[in-house]
Parts: sequence; structure tokens; C-alpha cells
Amino acid sequence: MPFPAAQSFRMLHGDRTALQPALDALARQDIDLRLEASPETKPPVCATTIAKPASVTGPATYSRGKRRTLRFLPSEMPGWRFRRIDLPDAPAIPAELASVCESSRAIVLQKGTAENRIRMSEHIVCHRLGLGVDNLLIETDSDDPPLFDSGSMEIVEAFRLAGVADVDSCPLTCRTVKAPVAYVNPERGSMLAWLPPSGGDQRLHLDVGIDFPTSIGRQRLQIDLTPGVFENGCHARTNCSVKEWRLAHWLGWLMPRYRNLGYTRENILIAGKQTYENAPRLCLDNGKSLEAVWHRTCMDFVAALSLLPPGRFAGTLFSYKAGHAMDVEFLSAILRNDLLTTTK
Repeated sequence: MPFPAAQSFRMLHGDRTALQPALDALARQDIDLRLEASPETKPPVCATTIAKPASVTGPATYSRGKRRTLRFLPSEMPGWRFRRIDLPDAPAIPAELASVCESSRAIVLQKGTAENRIRMSEHIVCHRLGLGVDNLLIETDSDDPPLFDSGSMEIVEAFRLAGVADVDSCPLTCRTVKAPVAYVNPERGSMLAWLPPSGGDQRLHLDVGIDFPTSIGRQRLQIDLTPGVFENGCHARTNCSVKEWRLAHWLGWLMPRYRNLGYTRENILIAGKQTYENAPRLCLDNGKSLEAVWHRTCMDFVAALSLLPPGRFAGTLFSYKAGHAMDVEFLSAILRNDLLTTTK
């Protein structure tokens, strides 16, 4: 389809004079990979959950030398919730935008007291929309989730072994925006936008571009979100620059909230100015790695979308040079302005 023009969008932040250059920059960027689903793809008629309990255990993200466990439980209640079993009197934490208390470097969810929180929740909640598991209860023994060497494939495998079950008592709603909306940060030249679908299309199209001043450079991915496509992105680790890597290990002991102590050369991608410090994944035939844009798409952007109200979503979403905080602000503005509607 023709690339949209700025005048077609309702602005949720910034103005069209800043939006148009961002749209143009994304449109000019080469598409490294495009993966499409059949136009006949439709969401299920009722919500799903896992068929039986499952769990994963791995090294802690923010603490060195500790291991953390996530236990996934079937649920008939719409949406995802976290329960801190180490805080027996604490309420469950809904995986929703209203629970976000911090989103600068990661999405932190909190309910009630500051102690009752889940840090770097995006690497977990992304599986809601990514794998199409609508209802879930997650028990955890800490606010510090595991960080795996394989991205999040341990979670994918746990869900696969658990199986998927329909929740017949929970009808599924598919939503989109009432009209094209956009959010732009003029200082960074970054933007997010959402176009409603046309012709009864109920697929969710994602067009994601990144532009880093490191060896990651420019990468662009276009996908239709399906479980099979999403699993590709689950191999992608989080990434950091060499400077951030050093800060994590030098200052992390004094300031563990600044950067996690659980980073290793196996569980993250370290990007120098010209080359990677360790071997990247998800490479094209020409050798270019798309690990960073896969991570941004599936583990970050889909995670933020998974904090929207229960159900599935349709339309085309654009992300250019955006991050956690902008994702949360954009989607929160959509809810605040009552801009979601059911698809037709």
C-alpha cells in the first residue's frame, strides 16, 4: 500500500511538521526482511489459556549468581496477571498499561506498594499477543525475572509443552483504532503510528525501523504477527553498547537499578562502534544481523501492545527509532482518548 502522509493522522503528541520527516525516513530505509501471513488469517472466537501449568528457571536479570523461576498457570480471567509468591499478602499485578510505573530502560509493572513489582516485564508479557495466549496467571519468587541465553525460547518451549486451551466462557474481541493516530518525538526524530485495517483484514502488521549509532546501524523489519513469525524474534537477545556493558559491570554493583548485573556475553548482544563484541544472531544470507530489530519488534513493541486491554488487535503499526517509554505513552494516549474500537 502507499506509505501514509502526515496529514492523514490524528496527532497524539508532537505535530505533523515533525511527523512527516520521520515517516519519510522510515519509508526511505531499506526493508531487510518482510514476512506476511495469509489475508484470510482471523483471530479465534474465544480467548485461550495454557492447558496445564508450566515453569521456567534461569539466571536473574538484575542479580549475579541467583536463579529465578516463573510459573505459568491456566486462567479463565481475561488478561495476564503476576503474583509475587514471596509477598503473600500483595495483590496480583495486572499486565496492563495502568500498572506501568517505570519505562525508561525497561517496563516495570507495579500494584500497591513499591515492593510489589515486576522488572523488565516486557520479555515475559510479549508472549501474550506473540503466541496468542490471552489469559494467564504467572507466579514469581522475585521482582527480578530470569534472563536466558536463548532470548525467550525457554518460555516458548514451556508454552508449547503446556499446550493451548480455549476459554469458552471468555469471548474474544478484536480491536483497532477508530482513525489513524501518530505520536512523534521531534527531538529524536522518532515516531509511532497506527492505521486501522481495511476490507475486513484482521491481521496485525508491524513495520519497525531502528537506527543506532553503533554496529547495529539501520535495520527494518515488516511482519504480520503470528505465533510462527513471533517465534523467530524470540531468539533475539536484548542489546547494549560497549559503554553500557562496561557500566553494567563497573557501576552496577553500586547502582544495580541503572543496569543489570546479570548481563553476560551469552545472554545479550554487545555492539561496538564498528563491529559486534560477540557473535550476533538472526543473520541474513549477506551476513547482516537483524537480531536488534527482531528484539525491538517482538520483545519490546509487541510487549507494549500486550499491555492493551484483553483481546487481539488489527491494523498497521509503524515504529521508527522508538523505545519503551514512547511505546507506553503512545498506547496510553490511545486509551485515554478512547480511540479503540472493535473491528468490523
